[in-house]
Amino acid sequence: MTDNRNTILAVILSGLVLIAWQYFYNMPQMEKRRAAEQAQSELVKPAPQPGNAATAQGGPASTPSPDANPTATSQSSSAAPVVSREAAIAASPRIKIDTPRLIGSIALKGARIDDLSLVQFRETVDPSSPAIVLYSPSNTAEPYYAEFGWVPASGANVKLPDRDTVWQQEGAGALTPTTPITLKYDNGDGLTFHRTIAIDDRYLFTIKDDVSNVGNAPVTLYPFALISRHGTPKVSGYYILHEGLIGYLGDQGLQEYAYKKIDDAKSVNFKVTNGWLGITDKYWASALLPDNTAQLNARYSSTLVGTSHNYQTDYLEDAQTIAIGGTGSASARLFAGTKEASVVGINFPFSGFGGYTKQLDLNHFDLLIDWGWFYFITKPMFLALDFFYHLVGNFGIAILLVTVLVKLLFFPLANKSYASMAKMKSVQPQLAALKERYPDDKMKQQQEMMEIYKKEKINPIAGCLPVALQIPVFFSLYKVLFVTIEMRHAPFFGWIKDLSAPDPTNLFTLFGLFNYDPTTLPVFGHYLALGIWPMIMGVTMWFQMKLNPTPPDPTQQMIFTWMPLIFTFMLAGFPAGLVIYWAWNNTLSVLQQSFIMRRNGVKVELFDNIRSTFGPKKKAESKA
Repeated sequence: MTDNRNTILAVILSGLVLIAWQYFYNMPQMEKRRAAEQAQSELVKPAPQPGNAATAQGGPASTPSPDANPTATSQSSSAAPVVSREAAIAASPRIKIDTPRLIGSIALKGARIDDLSLVQFRETVDPSSPAIVLYSPSNTAEPYYAEFGWVPASGANVKLPDRDTVWQQEGAGALTPTTPITLKYDNGDGLTFHRTIAIDDRYLFTIKDDVSNVGNAPVTLYPFALISRHGTPKVSGYYILHEGLIGYLGDQGLQEYAYKKIDDAKSVNFKVTNGWLGITDKYWASALLPDNTAQLNARYSSTLVGTSHNYQTDYLEDAQTIAIGGTGSASARLFAGTKEASVVGINFPFSGFGGYTKQLDLNHFDLLIDWGWFYFITKPMFLALDFFYHLVGNFGIAILLVTVLVKLLFFPLANKSYASMAKMKSVQPQLAALKERYPDDKMKQQQEMMEIYKKEKINPIAGCLPVALQIPVFFSLYKVLFVTIEMRHAPFFGWIKDLSAPDPTNLFTLFGLFNYDPTTLPVFGHYLALGIWPMIMGVTMWFQMKLNPTPPDPTQQMIFTWMPLIFTFMLAGFPAGLVIYWAWNNTLSVLQQSFIMRRNGVKVELFDNIRSTFGPKKKAESKA
């Protein structure tokens, strides 16, 4: 039993990885394809008619009260034709947004921030491909925008700016990091609204609303802010990644609602201080960042409009009563951009910018990036990769250097493990003699074997320790490659243009000789994505297996013979950076184990074992 522990553990670990691959990769890929087909079939359907936070009388679509929240969409299910993004932008007067990272415009009609593109990030690795579009106006295929304003007290008849209100710009010019803009609206009943919008050189908008009352009665108003997204967006579909509504809501902590979850709940309300909330994609996000001391009635919601869901995160602040001759003001902040670790809130040695978490004293804004439950491993892994990247300028080289660093950190444990394995090799003749001496007494074999292990101070399961140590490193690196924008489109050398994507080469097309995609074949297609680096990884794993003598047990022989091939196909669809790590780690393990074996006086039988793999077959063929 004891001599089979390594085999049992290896099988268990392999099974866990296989199950994880099936659950986290294969199944989501199939769901992703089904969702894409469904989205394509629904593309021709008309989009629902969008509304606004206020009705024509100036109130919100929902009942205005201190406990009510602003609503960005009307409850009407009437449909309007979908227009192109360019046509929707041209349909109303606008103020240009021009920063090093964001370009777009603000609609004077409704004063929505509804046109944003991320100029530093492209749809593909081709730098000439279109920029990533974050916000789009209403009536487009995928409306997504932020809105700010005021909600009246319950029962009040106050004319407030709504979606049809055309604001006037005071002065002229575009919104840039050095030139804020000011908008003005007079309701004709004694209330004058001013809105000042500023933007920094990253992704932060600052909005200040002022209202002055020269009417004949005081007025009570509630400041609000919202982010609205029409239609269920396409998501990556991976269990380890959250995409949907997100916020860190004071004492209630991190609150994540996937689109399906909020569809079921319809609406979730929070009373919170010191929080933020928004909507996140894999790499991009939009979040409301209210003042830390503001008392908020915050909400996540999903509203069915026609056949489509509209998703919204919003908050309502405490009321302000504006006396005759008095003024009221409210401030809001909007993050709309990429989830760069240094921007959202991790301190980097190479960046003078401490991130918005520190700069704005936000409550765990760094959790906008889904570091996962094992953030205590994932974050250090990312920081190490980023550190070496700034030294060498290539994330692929950084992965190789971090692998060496991890090897050094675990060297004492691995050294002890390999030394135990070397001792185990040295007693192989004694173990073989036991089987000859007690061929029919398995119990006696086990007893004598344990005595030998005890005498030689051998740990029979030590050989699994190096593999076990790789598991947390493997998954933390996978998480970093999968969720961080820094890894997106990060090149290595040669044909690897994106370390976060699988190796683009494929053995089954003879590396591009045949122009077809075998992965589209039913049933087995997803297994037919075998690139060069996965094959390199498989060879290095095979070498590592051959470093040890052939196990005497036929079951063990079969497992260790097929394991490299299984892992080769299994990891072929994983990010190239992860496969490169595994291949490099295997190579270092072979070198390390060979060195330790020599130091313990054990012969390194790597090439002898490789020759023996092919030798018997040749002898059998010659006899035949």
